[in-house]
Parts: sequence; structure tokens; C-alpha cells
Amino acid sequence: MSLAAGLLGGMLIVWGILTGVLVLLLIYRSVMGLHEEDQLFLNPAEKHMEHEQEEAAQKVEKVGPYVYGLGAASGVLLLVIVGIWLWQGMTTPH
Repeated sequence: MSLAAGLLGGMLIVWGILTGVLVLLLIYRSVMGLHEEDQLFLNPAEKHMEHEQEEAAQKVEKVGPYVYGLGAASGVLLLVIVGIWLWQGMTTPH
């Protein structure tokens, strides 16, 4: 087994883990987004609902940077994996 093949296998494992975590965060963000309303018309007796909406919005905003970071890392790693795979295919004698 060549070094490039071992490197490619390890990178595929890391990419799979990163992408799995990204999918879990996207699911979490969408579930939290379901609890967030675009508009609320509240009377003073429903003040607790405003607090719940603010908490849901904060949770969605808190996850955002992680989603973007993991998405970028997953995309870059996928491009590197494809580049190594192509390089390995072109340099290996047939």
C-alpha cells in the first residue's frame, strides 16, 4: 500500500467524520429554527413566549459559525481528496 493510498484513506475517514458532524449540526439548527417564529403578537400575559423565542434565536445564531466552518472544512478536504486521487491515478503506471 503506497503512502498516497494510506493518506487518502485517512483523509476519507476525517472527511466522513467532519461531514457527519456537519449534518448533525444542520439538523439541530433546523429543529431549533422550527421553534422560532417570524412575527409574534403578544399581549403582556404572554411575556414568557417572547423569552422562549429569544432563546431559540440565540441557539440558532450560536450554531451558525460552526456550520459555516465545518462546511468550508468539509468542502476543502473533499477537493484535496479528489486532487490526491487524480494525482495518484495519473502517476500510477497502468
